[in-house]
Amino acid sequence: MSDTEQRSGRNAIEGLGACVLGVFRYAGGMSLLLGSVLGATARGVLPGRVRFRWSALARQMVRVGIRSLPIVVLVQLFIGMIMTLQLAPTLEDYSKLDSIATVIGIGGFRMLGPIITAVVLSGFAGASIAAELGTMVVAEEIEAMRAMAMNPIRFLVVPRVVATLIMLVLLTVIADLVICLGAFLACKLALGPDAYAAFWTTVSRDTTITDLVTGLVQAGVFGILIGLIACYEGLHVRGGAEGVGRATTNTVVYSLIATIVSSGVFTIGFYRFNL
Repeated sequence: MSDTEQRSGRNAIEGLGACVLGVFRYAGGMSLLLGSVLGATARGVLPGRVRFRWSALARQMVRVGIRSLPIVVLVQLFIGMIMTLQLAPTLEDYSKLDSIATVIGIGGFRMLGPIITAVVLSGFAGASIAAELGTMVVAEEIEAMRAMAMNPIRFLVVPRVVATLIMLVLLTVIADLVICLGAFLACKLALGPDAYAAFWTTVSRDTTITDLVTGLVQAGVFGILIGLIACYEGLHVRGGAEGVGRATTNTVVYSLIATIVSSGVFTIGFYRFNL
């Protein structure tokens, strides 16, 4: 083996090691931030001298959830229609056109609702949170808060993470209904009366509370991950405006990766325990 090949192999191994160490370092930082958020939340909710900032939470819920509602509804409506029209030819070949309601109901409640909603919030809310906190870091507002003995975790991070968690769960409930509505409209407009006559009856019969709960559990975890990643990236901005842009991009990319990976883990667990 020549010296060039040895150097190339050594560089590849070093790059892989640096990547692995970077993942562990990032996971460690996220874990510390999560611990701080849980501690600050517990101190605010439990009786004591520190009060939870409900007004800040309400503002963030409006910002994260209410303002993203039209986008979520529009996307999920067309997801339901597209899925229906894609499935219809295959199901019709097997004389199972009436099973569209079952497939869309179970698939929407378990996966499409929480995942698509999380993807929308990653780009809409996650990027906004990272950019806002990053701008505050660049303007040294975070340091000013610390100088005044104000905890940035309590005042900035907790309302955003909790709001993302709550609103992603609530938006997922709406998304589940909108997906079914989109499928119903596609059946009514394109597939004829045989496909939509008993649509809602079939959905209510074949979907269970387990389908709904498993989707909402995933939505809650996705909300925590998106909120933590956005706040972590925003608070660790370096390099001025360029750093803010990099943090915004990283937030969207890492949130999508975390959503898909955690969804895969949940799917394996649900399959393993027959949920």
